[in-house]
Amino acid sequence: MALASLMAGDGVAGESAVLRASDPLASRSPHFAPKAKRVIYLHMTGSPPNLDLFDYKSELVKRSDQDCPDEFLAGREFAFTSGTPKLMGSPRKWQRVGQSGMWMSDAIPHFHEVADEMCVVHSMHTDQFNHAPAELLVYTGSPRSGRPSMGSWITYGLGSENENLPGFVVLISSGVQPNGGNNSFGSGFLPSVYQGVQCRSKGDPVLYSSDPPGMSRATRRATLDALADLNQLQAEQMGHPETLTRISQYELAFRMQTSVPEVMDISAESQKTLDEYGATPGASSLANNCLLARRLVESGVRFVQLFDWGWDFHGTQAGTGLTDGLTNKCATMDKPIAALIRDLKQRGLLQDTLIVWGGEFGRTPFREGRTAKSKILGRDHYPDVFTMWMAGGGVKGGFEYGQSDELGFGVAENPVHVHDLQATILHQLGFDHERLTYRFQGRDYRLTDVHGHVVKELLA
Repeated sequence: MALASLMAGDGVAGESAVLRASDPLASRSPHFAPKAKRVIYLHMTGSPPNLDLFDYKSELVKRSDQDCPDEFLAGREFAFTSGTPKLMGSPRKWQRVGQSGMWMSDAIPHFHEVADEMCVVHSMHTDQFNHAPAELLVYTGSPRSGRPSMGSWITYGLGSENENLPGFVVLISSGVQPNGGNNSFGSGFLPSVYQGVQCRSKGDPVLYSSDPPGMSRATRRATLDALADLNQLQAEQMGHPETLTRISQYELAFRMQTSVPEVMDISAESQKTLDEYGATPGASSLANNCLLARRLVESGVRFVQLFDWGWDFHGTQAGTGLTDGLTNKCATMDKPIAALIRDLKQRGLLQDTLIVWGGEFGRTPFREGRTAKSKILGRDHYPDVFTMWMAGGGVKGGFEYGQSDELGFGVAENPVHVHDLQATILHQLGFDHERLTYRFQGRDYRLTDVHGHVVKELLA
């Protein structure tokens, strides 16, 4: 039993679990030469309306206000729609942008400027149509809580490039936690040192990182030394890797007291850079978090996860409508993300930094049921087809892959499941997704569960 416990974390390289636990965030080599060294994952919590941003459907526009055909409704469940809803073409204005000529709507004008850096996948699909399980499926490979998140898997495999910073940092804007809660960036059954560290752009960057009132740095150092001695004794007696991990976490937290405030201080940036992102020092916003993401990956953080709440466009109120509501929300998002792409490219970081953008599912090609008699337009949850995009990190720029059908109800060409996306992200980081495993309760687990394949057509 003791040997099984010690060998539990032996799924990446040949090192022993005790060695890994003694320095769990040490930089490690993946299975093969990577195209990307780090990831910035931009999650639009609630899921943006892909049919009003990236996936133009002229036929759907022609058939707006017609009854939805029965074949698209039979045997299907929707979150808030019943009966026979009306088809709804996009109310947005559209144009072809970039040298590639991809369609984008007027809701995202700043994305028009960086279209040739983007690898857009129009044929994403998932198994879940409610927020929390769909989000957990994207990040943990399972719709139920308890599995390690993508950032945890990647940090487990690669460690950190900076011993004074976590390998996995989480930034949250719009004031609401992810739909999956902490499970969307938790470590599950992996050692807890690999969970995402949530940082804040206002107040202490990390909760409880400051020395308590009346306690000096020297006193805190002495306290940690005493704790380390006690934990070392327990590790020698019990042989459990998590005990050594606990020592590493305390030491990292102590080092972070100096390094994190420095990297999180965007007031050090030029006014020109702040203006390009639309960032304001001391504020809490997606713009600030995009700039912080650049500073974090520049400092050696492997995986930066941005969650931005407010993308659940049901149309039940003006703020979630597809006209002014979508315009206002996109105005907080496309400018800083476009600035992030340009900034990384200018600094020579985009080529080995993989940016991923998307939600947990798509939106229906028909009106959300509760808005049938409203002037505000909205869409219901929809898992069968949606759009995501990537940039940098060895994927093709100015490239579109897959298609939805002419009304946006299903994948017409080159389906990509969320497990395929996970496998592709791991591949760009140098991992065979079938070999990045961790033994727990008698079986080897992986991010992609028992599914997924690398979508090689997306790779440069």
